[in-house]
Amino acid sequence: MSVIKHKEQRVGVFIDTQNLYHSAKNLYHARVNFGAIMKEAIAGRALIRAVAYVITTESGEEKSFFEALEKLGIETKTKNLQIFLGGAKKGDWDVGLAVDAIKLAPKLDTIIIASGDGDFVPLVEYLQINEGCQVEVISFGKSSSGSLREKADDFIDMCDSPSKYLMNYHGAKKQRGSSESQKAGRSNSEQSSSSNTNTPRSYIPEDSTDFSE
Repeated sequence: MSVIKHKEQRVGVFIDTQNLYHSAKNLYHARVNFGAIMKEAIAGRALIRAVAYVITTESGEEKSFFEALEKLGIETKTKNLQIFLGGAKKGDWDVGLAVDAIKLAPKLDTIIIASGDGDFVPLVEYLQINEGCQVEVISFGKSSSGSLREKADDFIDMCDSPSKYLMNYHGAKKQRGSSESQKAGRSNSEQSSSSNTNTPRSYIPEDSTDFSE
């Protein structure tokens, strides 16, 4: 869909860090490049506020991550990971992100949600109808809610160009190499097959992409 994006628009970015982290890890075995996400999402407009919602662990390994986000102009809000007696773990910022977006909406023209979580659909609808905000979503399309994509005024699918939004990701390059290998393998096997009908054709799965770093 087509939306208007001009430099005078006041923009707020709300980042569901856990959602993006797990999507990048599960889909591409890689880490998110938040700098690239910010640049694409803001698109030269006036950034009023950017907030990343993070779940902390006992190890405290997130400190360097927080510092990196701050250098990008992203404020961080943290919440401890909850561990219950049965061993179950819970940690999400859905309500906190929604409350902040609603509170800041009167000061913003455009609200950008960096998440593919379908739980944000009611938030998107509220901001559009009650606050008159343009709501945009940026996330990995393969792991995003279809309803969220449909409700957003604009959806940026990071799966369209994963190397742009991921750190040290070379999957696309390796995939091309794998494709070339498949073609070479088929060509060689066909030549061999023509000379000896008893020799089986070599087979390489179409989805044999190597995502190792």
